[in-house]
Amino acid sequence: MQFTDRTDAGRRLAEKLGHLGPHEPVVLGLPRGGVPVAFEVARALGAPLDVTVVRKLGVPYHPELGFGAIGEGGARVISDEIVRHAGVREQDLAAVERAEEEELTRRAHAYRKGRERLPLRGRAVIVVDDGIATGATARAACQVVRAQGAAHVVLAVPVASPDVVARLRDDVDEVVCLSSPAAFSSVGEWYQDFSQTSDQEVVALLARAGDGGPAAETVEVEAGGTGLAGDLVLPAATGGVVVFAHGSGSGRHSPRNRAVARTLNRAGLGTLLLDLLTPGEEADRANVFDIGLLADRLADATRWLRHRVAVPVGSFGASTGAAAALRAAAATDSGIGAVVSRGGRPDLAGADLAAVRAPTLLIVGGDDTTVIDLNRQAQEALHCENRLEIVPGATHLFEEPGALEQVAGLARDWFTAHLVRKGPGGR
Repeated sequence: MQFTDRTDAGRRLAEKLGHLGPHEPVVLGLPRGGVPVAFEVARALGAPLDVTVVRKLGVPYHPELGFGAIGEGGARVISDEIVRHAGVREQDLAAVERAEEEELTRRAHAYRKGRERLPLRGRAVIVVDDGIATGATARAACQVVRAQGAAHVVLAVPVASPDVVARLRDDVDEVVCLSSPAAFSSVGEWYQDFSQTSDQEVVALLARAGDGGPAAETVEVEAGGTGLAGDLVLPAATGGVVVFAHGSGSGRHSPRNRAVARTLNRAGLGTLLLDLLTPGEEADRANVFDIGLLADRLADATRWLRHRVAVPVGSFGASTGAAAALRAAAATDSGIGAVVSRGGRPDLAGADLAAVRAPTLLIVGGDDTTVIDLNRQAQEALHCENRLEIVPGATHLFEEPGALEQVAGLARDWFTAHLVRKGPGGR
């Protein structure tokens, strides 16, 4: 497989990484050549982009033999076995580490220009390079990323030596490699243009990438006398805004709802991810199932939003949040122009279902049999335009590969068809 240049390689690599989008990954490029490739991956996934700056630690007087690697944030990976067999004094090894720490700090500052390093703890992380010959740098980078707290590490490259790919699988959770030709001698032979990437290009790409999508504004929404924290994203030329009503045990940081929100943002829809309960209120489980309380606050949040932006407003509900969204939509002055329920409990809206006039899409996993039955019962009570979509093979949280992407696509199409086309007020 031949690549035109690193941009072409990145775009083709991104096509094989789409299944990671719903997991809100962080994309890390290995400077310098890996950054143009990583830029295209991050842009396609709507993910934040950063560099992973690592320094291999070479044994004194035999620097090609690495005894470990260091990364930012104090991440340190040491091979005790190599240290022991090298027979080098501890103070000499410490001197090597101090020198490499200085160089690491210098390079990280030069690339980021004062921006903070993206936190990796608990995140899915995609480490990207333009190709792998020996695998030493890639292995060090993945080990450092794991030491920095990444929960799931993916190594993604356009081309690599087949034997190196096999070895690297032991260091990561997943390897994505487009081509591993048997007749591999160097990375550059698989590119038509393999000109050197400059430090200035790395800096420019990081600045262009930003945080992976439109900037979110942290807002406080007044609802029933209580200030609720929310994250508001308003893309340019927003055609409508969707308020997210989260389910039991979830909130505005839910990776599933944030993945759906990114898909809506890319389609030109604004989103408001909102915590309908304060941290203190969440401690009482009864509040999580108080559909009336959640619906009242969602209705207040919708009114707050309609005063702020002169575009139609819809609602996306998950679990108990779906019942709250439907009950709020049943009010005559709700202003909610369309509703989507993901794995929801619309049946908990009770008699209010009959009063809903907003077009409603119910999405349920094919293996979530109990919730399917509850959604069918709720659908019979609805008198508005509605549809039930069942995602084959998906369970309640849509954690299966590709399942959440289907949810996001269905929601995007529903809101685009039933919300954006309407005038202010969504009627």
